[in-house]
Formats: sequence, structure tokens, C-alpha cells
Amino acid sequence: MRILVVDDDRRLCAVIRRGLLEESYAVDLAYDGEDGEYLAEVNPYDLIILDIMLPVKDGIEVCRELRAKKISTPILMLTAKDAVEDRVKGLDTGADDYLVKPFAFSELLARVRALLRREGTSKSPELRVGDLVLNTLTRQVNRGQRPIELTTKEYVILEYLMRHPKVVVTRTMIEEHAWDYDFDSLSNLVDVYIR
Repeated sequence: MRILVVDDDRRLCAVIRRGLLEESYAVDLAYDGEDGEYLAEVNPYDLIILDIMLPVKDGIEVCRELRAKKISTPILMLTAKDAVEDRVKGLDTGADDYLVKPFAFSELLARVRALLRREGTSKSPELRVGDLVLNTLTRQVNRGQRPIELTTKEYVILEYLMRHPKVVVTRTMIEEHAWDYDFDSLSNLVDVYIR
């Protein structure tokens, strides 16, 4: 499952990203509304976590424009605005859920799982390439009838590759998807995982 986090608080983004990666989610980050909207338009995300108070373009406008463009990816609004009117405005604009800062990461994770479950009912949670099957809800992988045990990082890489069948995926693309952006591109770490 691939999640886009759009928030101008880089420290919060890093914490959310780290926690979601530990749960085997693939995570992309954007730090302003314009970049977030662009990424949401050009990438197939399963969920968008969107702050309201963003530079360049606020989250309400981003949500409104994504919905106007018929992008139906679930959106979880994440913001310090906790007035009832703000929550109603966010939901009426097209958000699927609303979480007020500060929050417990366990609650964020529960909301992410709930939104992905909801979304999963409209499309198959399984990715298939030949006889290799990856279930994105249960995070189980099978080759034929044989289950395959994977580490969190192996799962993230495999899911990324299976979401891009018949596409050349570069080492840099894998590094950016599976590791932090400041990853040392001269490392052979990708080679260790993909042999």
C-alpha cells in the first residue's frame, strides 16, 4: 500500500513516515500543497494524509481540486484546527476522515487501516504476477500455494515492483520508495535485497 503524506512540518512527516514504513506501507512525502497535489495526480496512491494549513496551497483547496479531477483516493485530513466548523468544512470538501493534532500514532494508524479497508472493498487487495500473489490487506505473500516469509523492507520492495509490472524500475526509484530521501545512492543495499 502506498501513502502520500502532505505536511509542511518536516519533523512530523519524518515520524509518520518512519512509523508507516515499520508497518510495511510505502510512503511519499510532500511539504506544500502544490507538490502534494501534483504527486496525487501522477501517482496511484492508496491513501493521502493531508494537512490543512500548508504553504503555497492549503489542504482544503488541494482536496477540492483532487475531487474535481475525479481522484477518489481516500483523504485523511490531519490538522491543528479542531473546531467543529473546520472538521465539517474538511469533510464536505471531500475528505474521508479528519484527525486533530496532536494525536497518538496508534490512532493515526487505526484510521489509516480503516480507510484502506473501506477502499479495499471496491478493489481487490491482491496483486498478482504469474503465480506470485501479494495480499495488501493481510500482507501475506504466496508463490502458488506456498507462503513466503518476508522482512518489512523486502515486502515494501516486492509490493513496489508488483505495482509496476512490465515497467523498468531503476535502483534510484527503489531507493526513494523504500528508504529515506537522504539515502546514500552509492550504497549496494538494493543489491543485497534484490539478487
